[in-house]
Amino acid sequence: MASLVALYVTICSVLFIASKMLISFLLYKRWARKKRIIDNSLAGGKMVILGCNNNKALQSVSPKSFLGMLTGLSSKDVIGAGGYGTVYRLRVGDSCWLAVKRLNRGSAEMERGFERELEAMADIKHRNIVPLCGYYAAPHLNLLIYELMPNGSLDALLHLQQQQQQQQLGLGWERRYRIALGVARGLSYLHHDCIPAVIHRDIKSSNILLDHRMEARLSDFGLATLITKPGGSHVTTLVAGTFGYLAPEYFDTGRATTKGDVYSYGVLLLELLTGKRPTDESFLENGTRLVTWVKEATEDKRHLDRAVDQALLPLLPAHDHQLRLVFSVADKCLDSDPANRPTMAQVVNMLHQT
Repeated sequence: MASLVALYVTICSVLFIASKMLISFLLYKRWARKKRIIDNSLAGGKMVILGCNNNKALQSVSPKSFLGMLTGLSSKDVIGAGGYGTVYRLRVGDSCWLAVKRLNRGSAEMERGFERELEAMADIKHRNIVPLCGYYAAPHLNLLIYELMPNGSLDALLHLQQQQQQQQLGLGWERRYRIALGVARGLSYLHHDCIPAVIHRDIKSSNILLDHRMEARLSDFGLATLITKPGGSHVTTLVAGTFGYLAPEYFDTGRATTKGDVYSYGVLLLELLTGKRPTDESFLENGTRLVTWVKEATEDKRHLDRAVDQALLPLLPAHDHQLRLVFSVADKCLDSDPANRPTMAQVVNMLHQT
């Protein structure tokens, strides 16, 4: 009997060890396959490092070492994904964190997205725009390397976090006003100080990132267009951008202008004021949209509380003047006639009138 038990234990032990070895072998094969695919994708590429706060950390890493770090990335490192690619969090050294945007090649539109983002971002240095640290161009994929913004996106903070977490991060009215002003400054820089001027074309809360000081940073220039002539525009046959933020005239003309960015900014202001997404389910169910809902709710200017985010209501008396100012600025930005909308430089000046 004892010998049978010993035999049973031995067989179970052997099977257990064999199963562990098989699992380890399969995991190794999976890892080796993934590494081979990544190595083949990255082979024959060119890495370029640009100036940013993480410049020294990046320059100390060889392209081969950097690419080796990329092979260790997995789904748990993904911090964003969209039509143009996937964004990963990558640690380089002890204290350098980067956001690496992977754009697969294979279509003309993906190539144009990479080229547009590089063209728009290469020489831009502004406190309210995410810095581009470098890029890697290979036959099968392209990588854009940005500084990591530790506090994520405005969209996540406004809509995905609990109210208690918002309060902990200080997303009260002062913070929202500062974010609104930061975005306005970034857009004003793109429209008025860059040569050629840059139209972002996709201003929305998920493209507003927050740095360690909770300062707003514009990101995702995959749709950006450079305009060489003052007051110029870019015509496209395909509607590009995000539903709910696009200016109404864009659907009729396909013409992207700086005033289209101004309209999108006006929608963003309403999002900050109301805490509601432009694509909120309640709007879709009622066949309306954020812009028209706010206009109806605030038709009587004495009752702004009907539209203000519930989290801000306790702060309303202390910041009544500022809230009214921002509602007024949003209304001007959302004028149905583009010619009547202010420029972003004028918006910045208006927001300073407090």
